[in-house]
Amino acid sequence: MMLDWNNYQAQLLDTIGQIAALSPDTVRGYRALSDAGSKTGKLNTKMRELIALAVAVSLRCDGCITTHTDAAIKAGASKEEIAEALGVAIGVNAGAALVYSARVMDAYVAKTR
Repeated sequence: MMLDWNNYQAQLLDTIGQIAALSPDTVRGYRALSDAGSKTGKLNTKMRELIALAVAVSLRCDGCITTHTDAAIKAGASKEEIAEALGVAIGVNAGAALVYSARVMDAYVAKTR
């Protein structure tokens, strides 16, 4: 069964609110870090959200996926634009697996000398 993304996002926001009550500086610090990139004005909101979705998939973060899917839609991202951004994530992740496979082979050689 697929996740109820809207309910999950609401639960996540509630739980993060609880964390903020217990550790306000942590959540304030996260928010400052999250907002810092948008202050340059070099990327528009939609582009930032498409990048965030690709990163969310790469990191396998469901909370990031629901939050940034919602934000991307609100920023005007189409289903096709989201799919293209996800295609980049898929390509990079496959490439990363190939690069890290080379590292395993390098470690193997180093350990069997």
